[in-house]
Amino acid sequence: MLRDIFGQAMEAMRHNGRRTAITIVGMAWGIATVVLLLAYGAGFGRAFETIFAQFGTNMIGVFPGTTSEQVGGTKAGVPVRLKMEDVERIQETVPGVLHVSPMLWKSVPVQNDLHTYTWEVDGVSPDIQDIQKMDLAEGRFLTAADLQQRNHVAVIGSQAKSKLFSGIFALGQTIRLNGISFEVIGVLKPKMQEGDDNINRISYIPFSTMGDIKDTKYLDGIWFNYRGEPKAVEHALRNTLAAAHSFRPTDHNAIWVANIMEQLAQFRLISLGLQVLLLFIGTLTLGIAGIGLMNIMLVSVQQRTREIGVEKALGARKRHILLQFLAEALVITGVGGVAGIALAYGVSEAVGGITFYSAIATNASAADIYLLISPHIVILATVVLVVVGTVSGMIPAIQAANLDPIEALRYE
Repeated sequence: MLRDIFGQAMEAMRHNGRRTAITIVGMAWGIATVVLLLAYGAGFGRAFETIFAQFGTNMIGVFPGTTSEQVGGTKAGVPVRLKMEDVERIQETVPGVLHVSPMLWKSVPVQNDLHTYTWEVDGVSPDIQDIQKMDLAEGRFLTAADLQQRNHVAVIGSQAKSKLFSGIFALGQTIRLNGISFEVIGVLKPKMQEGDDNINRISYIPFSTMGDIKDTKYLDGIWFNYRGEPKAVEHALRNTLAAAHSFRPTDHNAIWVANIMEQLAQFRLISLGLQVLLLFIGTLTLGIAGIGLMNIMLVSVQQRTREIGVEKALGARKRHILLQFLAEALVITGVGGVAGIALAYGVSEAVGGITFYSAIATNASAADIYLLISPHIVILATVVLVVVGTVSGMIPAIQAANLDPIEALRYE
C-alpha cells in the first residue's frame, strides 16, 4: 500500500513539474541555510578553542596581589609575596597538579653583534614547556641539568630569531641578555600574536640563571597544569595560599588567578548561545519555505478535489487520502533536503576560511572561522526539516482527508 501511495505522489509531482521544482528549490534553500548557519556557529566555537589550545587549556597561573579583606588583627592592603616555597606547596597540596613552574620576568636589552632590542626575558623551569605547550621549531628546550648547573642558555621566540638572526642558523649563536652572554639552544614555533603582544619575542632562560638578571627572592608568578575540575583546583589553590600567607580564600585581590579553563567555559557558553540563535534564524528561513510547500499542497488539494471524491467513492478511507498527500509533501521535502545539504557542502568548500582572528593577529589563520559541517549538524538539520515538512504537509493532507465525497464529486 505504501508503495502505491508513494507512486501516486511521484505521479502527482511529475504532473505539476514546474510547481514541484519551485517548491523543491525553496526547501533546498531553507535546509542549506540551516546547515550553513549551524556550520558557521560551530566554526566560531572551534576558532576560540584553537586560540586557547595553543597555550594549553588545563593550566592555571597565579600572581601576587594585595589583600582587600581584614584578617584577624591584620588590616587590608598587605602585599602578598610568592616564593619558591609556594611552588613546592602547590605541588604537594593542590590535587591533580602535574607540573609547576615558577616565573620571573624582566624587560632587558637583548643583543647580538648586529642588533639591540628591549624584550622580555623569562626565568622558568623546564616544566613550563609542558604547561604552556611550547613547541620547538629548532633545537631543544631547557633541562633539569641547565637549571641545576645555572647554565647560560636561552630558548628564543620565533620573532626574536627572525629579528636577531634573519635567515642565519640561530642554534649555537650567542646573544647578550642585559649584557650577559647566553647560548641559543632552541627556537620556538610561532604562536598567535596580537598587535604589540610580545609572545614570540620572549627569551626563556633557566630560573636559577635568572638570578644574574633579577632578584629571585619573590616570584612574579607561578604556572601549573593539572587534571581535574577547574573550579575545584582553583578553590584548593586559594585555600593553600591563603593559609600560607594569612589572607581569606575569598579575597580575590590577594592573589590573581588565571584559570584558563574557566575563561574557555565562558567563551563556550557564548558560542552555544550563538549557535542556538543561528538555529532559530535558520529554522525561521526553513519555516518560510515550509509555508510555501503548504500553500502549494493546498492548491493541489483544491485542484484534485474531484479526484479525491472518486477515490473515496471507490472505498478509499481518510487515512489513505491523508497518507497520499502527506507522502507527496515528504517526497518534496526529502528531495529538497538532499539538494540543500549538497548545496551547503558545496558552499562550505567554496568559501573556505572566513577571516576572524587573523584580522588582528599574526600566525592566526588556524583560528579563522571555517564552515564545519559535522554529522550531528546534518542530523539536527534533518530533524528540523522533517518537522517542518510534516507540519507543512499535514494541514493540506487533513483538509483533503476530511472532504465530503459527495461534495467532492460535485466540485467543478
